[in-house]
Amino acid sequence: MSEMDTSADEDDRVFKALASATRRRMLDVLRASSCTTGELCAQFPELNRTTVLQHLRVLEEASLVTGRRVGRERHLALAPLPIRRIHDRWIGDYARAAVDLLDRLDREGS
Repeated sequence: MSEMDTSADEDDRVFKALASATRRRMLDVLRASSCTTGELCAQFPELNRTTVLQHLRVLEEASLVTGRRVGRERHLALAPLPIRRIHDRWIGDYARAAVDLLDRLDREGS
């Protein structure tokens, strides 16, 4: 598999993870502060533990969340680098193009 294929697969996993409102809310919780798996489950009382853990698995497969064991607990933390990669590759370029277009339209209109 080429480096470009690997990068595309990684991006696909990130986009899949971010497609769910529940997973985005989970990332918001972890952005505020790291927590244990139990604490994360408690933030989503409308979901059963199994559902939260399934969403968490998708986030971990996308490398958006890391987990480490401390005794019997599993501590979770946000891993922002995949989001940064998406921003740099997709959002940043489109935002720059939009700003350039607006600047060009402004100069032509003056």
